[in-house]
Amino acid sequence: MLEFREISINDKEAVTAALRRSDFMGCEYSFANNMAWRRLAGYKIAFYKDSYICCGFETDDGIPHCAFPAGSTDYVDVICELKRYTSKLGIPLVLTGVTDYGLAILNELFPGEFTVIPDRDSFDYIYKASDLIELPGKKYHAKRNHLAKFQKLDYRFEPITDNNIDACINFCTATYNSRSYDNFSLKVEQFAINTFFSYYHELGLTGGIIRIDDKIAALTIGEQLNSETFCVHIEKADVSYPGIYAGINNCFVKSAAADFRYINREEDMGIEGLRKAKLAYQPEFLLKKSIVTFK
Repeated sequence: MLEFREISINDKEAVTAALRRSDFMGCEYSFANNMAWRRLAGYKIAFYKDSYICCGFETDDGIPHCAFPAGSTDYVDVICELKRYTSKLGIPLVLTGVTDYGLAILNELFPGEFTVIPDRDSFDYIYKASDLIELPGKKYHAKRNHLAKFQKLDYRFEPITDNNIDACINFCTATYNSRSYDNFSLKVEQFAINTFFSYYHELGLTGGIIRIDDKIAALTIGEQLNSETFCVHIEKADVSYPGIYAGINNCFVKSAAADFRYINREEDMGIEGLRKAKLAYQPEFLLKKSIVTFK
C-alpha cells in the first residue's frame, strides 16, 4: 500500500539509487530538486517495491499530480498501484512530466486508458555542453558579444566552498529582498535556494561564483542529473554588469560540466522573458513532457 510522506535528507540514498536505475533526463528526477522545491505544490514521496514516486498534493485542480515513477521496470505493477490509491480517493490518476519515452511505455501497457496533454511550460531546455562552452557559429554570435563584454570586466570565478557559502546566501537574500512585490513562487524559490545551501554538501551539489571588486556579482548551482547530463538548478546575477549572465553560464559549464554531453537548464514555467532567454541559447532540443490523466 502506498504511503506518501514528507521528503527528508535521510531519503537521499534510496531516492538516488532509484533515479540512477532509470537514468531519466528530466529535471524533476533529481533528489536535490525534489527536496528543495517541495513547497511548490506540497510534494510528498512514496516508495513501492523498486519504484520511487514524487507527488504534488497542493495543485490548482485539487488532484494529486504524480511524476512518472522512477526506478521500476515493472510499470504495470506500480501504475496499477497508483490507480488503486487514487481510486480510493475518488479521483483519477494524473501523471506529470511524462516524456515521449514514458508515453511509449504507457501506450504499450495501458492502450486507450488515458488522455494526453502536452505541458509546454514544463519542457526542459537541453543544450550540448560543447555549444555552451565554445559558442560556435552564427547562431551564437550575439552570445559571443555578450561574453566579450563580460570578459572586459575585472572578474574572478571561483567554486562555491565553505569559505564563501555565507556570502552566497547573503547575495541571494539581498536579491530576493530587492523585489518590491509579494509572490508565492518567489517565496518558494527562496526556500529552494536556502535548501540548496543548507544541505549543499549532503546533496552533492556543485556551484560557482563570480566576484567583481571582491563582491559576488553572480552565482550558480547544479549537479550531475544522469549518466550524460549536468543540470543547472539556479543562476542569479547582478545585471548592472554587462554580459554577467553569459559570463557565469560560460565559466560554470567550463568548470563543472565540460565532461558531460548535455546541459539541462530546466523549464521556463511559462514565463515569457525566461523562455526567450533560454531559446536564445539555441537548445539542442526541448525535452517534451505531457500530463497523462487515466480515465
